[in-house]
Amino acid sequence: MFARTVRRLHGNSWRGVRVVLAAGLMNVALHGAPSHAQQPDRMVLYDANGTTVRTHLQYGLNAVAEQNLFWDLATVTAPSANFDADTEWLELYLKPGLSFERQFDTGLTLYGKVSAVVSYSWGRDAFDTGNTGRTTPEEYFLGLRGDVPGGLTYDVSVGARELKLGTGMLISNGATSGFERGALKLGPRKAWERALIARLSSDRTTATLFYLDPNELPSKDNGNELAGFDLRHDYAGGGYVGATFVHVLSSGAPYPKAGAPPSILPAARNGTNTLNIYAKSNPYSGALSNWTFTTDLAYQRNSDIDLRAWAGRVTAGYTFETLPWSPSLTIGYQTFSGDDPTTPRLERFDPLFYEGSPSAWATGSKSASTFLNSNVRALTLALRTKPNPKDTLTLRYAHIRANELNSPIQFGQATRVDASGNLVSGVKDAHLADDLFLEWSRILNRNTFLTAGLSVSFPGDGIDEVVGAGASTWTGGFVNVVFNF
Repeated sequence: MFARTVRRLHGNSWRGVRVVLAAGLMNVALHGAPSHAQQPDRMVLYDANGTTVRTHLQYGLNAVAEQNLFWDLATVTAPSANFDADTEWLELYLKPGLSFERQFDTGLTLYGKVSAVVSYSWGRDAFDTGNTGRTTPEEYFLGLRGDVPGGLTYDVSVGARELKLGTGMLISNGATSGFERGALKLGPRKAWERALIARLSSDRTTATLFYLDPNELPSKDNGNELAGFDLRHDYAGGGYVGATFVHVLSSGAPYPKAGAPPSILPAARNGTNTLNIYAKSNPYSGALSNWTFTTDLAYQRNSDIDLRAWAGRVTAGYTFETLPWSPSLTIGYQTFSGDDPTTPRLERFDPLFYEGSPSAWATGSKSASTFLNSNVRALTLALRTKPNPKDTLTLRYAHIRANELNSPIQFGQATRVDASGNLVSGVKDAHLADDLFLEWSRILNRNTFLTAGLSVSFPGDGIDEVVGAGASTWTGGFVNVVFNF
């Protein structure tokens, strides 16, 4: 049952390790690559008379090996499923694109982009799917930006494109990879299938209105449509403060409800409202000069199903500027409410379309592919070093616990029949797992990025109790290369 349940996860809610690889690469690409502003851009096809046309090309290859997937729970909980907990696979993606920008004498700028993703996986991946792939449209949008009186600027676009709001707690991953589309871990798809985005900016303050329709898997399309707004102010030193409001216009996604027995509420996401407030400190002086603090708070409500849920995170980071390799240490605590089985109200937090990389909102490294950001909390540590400008080493640790006992941890994980013949859900001990993840990223050149990683997840007493004995330690590794032009 466990293996089958894992495979039934609704695609746009699961955001665990599918971006674990590309996240580190893109962060290095955006912030660590040497400047090439003085070198000609070979991807520009035309640049004259206010018009620029540019090609884009990104592709990646990833090799993955996993042992004792999901702590090998399927051997005990679903032996007839023949789920192979030890597997290796190879995945590939190609993302070509074409963009243009046309500047008019009036000050208006018309712009747009089209792109597609070709992806494939050889071998069986973590969700027992493999030797498959798809070619899908990625971005296809038109936009218009310009100035209005009062020192304001506007930017309006319509079509399929990427959008991340705040820290990515709720709105980031607009598309699903893996399963029949292949490239599970690389996760090359990011763009929302339909998006209407309107921004109005004044100096460092930006207001964003949006309508979004995610690019869901055809086999797991829940018909999600979202709308809302984001208001954000960025400070000169890199700090910011903002708020995002998301309203679910329509959805067929169900919610699990704790109880004896547990139940499923069909189409329960429909009408859910979520408010997220986020902030990051500006650089301090004096004794706090090397410290950085962040916070996120979210409250969720749906009167139709009596939903009241909450979530939050705080982090504190310190950079040891005088030490070799410039190490930085970040400690964080994140928590997402679970459904209390003793109340008629639903308290399970819905993380929507969050960014699930370890540097963003993953709860653990390996555990993030099993647990949604719902009914879990985690104490996290991250130590990042740079031996030289081209190499980055990051060690991450997460201690993961359940917020509510006997309550759904993910969507249906740990739902089983107990010794008395009763259908139960969740765990009886809060300790779920302890994850370690070591990642190395290297800039090979301005367009090529190499990443390798090793990870291990030690099951806690809550996981051990599901199988009635000591569950297996889940280990794995990967190496990938991404080219970005």
